[in-house]
Amino acid sequence: MRRHVHPALFATLGDMAPGHERCMYCGDNQGSDIDHFEPLSVAPLRAFEWKNHLLACAVCNSHHKRHVFPRDEAGRPLLIDPTIQEPLDHLHLVLGTGLYRGLTPQGGTSIDVFGLNARGALVKGRHDAYSAAALFLEKWRAAADKGQTDRARDTVRIAWDRPLADVLASMFHQAVHPAAELLFSGEDEVLDLLRDPALRAGFLG
Repeated sequence: MRRHVHPALFATLGDMAPGHERCMYCGDNQGSDIDHFEPLSVAPLRAFEWKNHLLACAVCNSHHKRHVFPRDEAGRPLLIDPTIQEPLDHLHLVLGTGLYRGLTPQGGTSIDVFGLNARGALVKGRHDAYSAAALFLEKWRAAADKGQTDRARDTVRIAWDRPLADVLASMFHQAVHPAAELLFSGEDEVLDLLRDPALRAGFLG
């Protein structure tokens, strides 16, 4: 039975994961493991509970999270569960640096447990992903202006399937923030693109 369940579970989690089957914790590496959000050492009865499974990379699952599962004083998990929570409600990405800032105790704890700011390659990747995302926005705008519907659609698919799609999501999220001009200081063209109703519909619709 397990041999039949595992591939189906992996495929379903892959469809839910950011990018192209990326880790639900870091968004960078390919998801290779099925992680129990609440570890079996803490909650063995949740071993087969659907809501307790996430797609993770080996780095996040085996090297960082392992059996760590902090809770607050009321017993609530202090890690973000990306299947039921919006990570952007808990994390703010400083676009110019690639560093995350915790907005809530869950955000801060998730940054620490998964080393989201301590892994140099991950931080650099987010910084580079910001520049790459701007190029995708420009490419979509050019294709749409020329009526190249298929190319515009492919641009959206590729942009969201890339590693660290959380950077693109953060860009759209911050573009409508009251302090957007400060958040995108010196990047007026990028901000204008992110606020373009047609572009937002193309990427977010």
